[in-house]
Amino acid sequence: MLVLGVDPGTRYLGWGLVNRTGTKLETIDYGVIVARETLHLAERLVIIERELAAVIERHRPEASAVEALFYSKDPQAAAKLGHARGVVLLVLARQRVPVFEYPPARVKRTIAGRGQADKRQIALMMQAMLGLPELPRADATDALALAVTHLRVGQLADPRLIVGTGMARSVEGPRERLLRLASAARKR
Repeated sequence: MLVLGVDPGTRYLGWGLVNRTGTKLETIDYGVIVARETLHLAERLVIIERELAAVIERHRPEASAVEALFYSKDPQAAAKLGHARGVVLLVLARQRVPVFEYPPARVKRTIAGRGQADKRQIALMMQAMLGLPELPRADATDALALAVTHLRVGQLADPRLIVGTGMARSVEGPRERLLRLASAARKR
């Protein structure tokens, strides 16, 4: 199964393709879409749309793994990230690539064994797991980690823990499930 991981950003958008055959993981391609900060946000979103669509057309992934929204102390940064995620989700939906969303802590737990792992630990784990000759740029490493997370967790997830309908699904981990259940209990 070929999975496209996407780490959204309005300046640097990481993407990575990982294929799984049996238990073997193989890096197919990865990179970073760079949209200069001097460009207007709308122009950067157009670049993201065009470049990501080209990656999808070139490789035809069977599924995608996108970083889920997380809470940020900076509302303006969170809003910009939301714009990039929106474009990513739109491109994937137009290309009919199923979308799975993973919270950053879930990716870190899957790759490094703990939800508080730092970017360097994730990068080193990706290099070791995928046999990469050198460390890719952080955005591409995060995208590869998302793809590997889906290949390791998404396929094994209990279907009752898949949240959402339609093409976009968010794989809910134990912590996320507890938070959702606690929130539902408070509303009663």
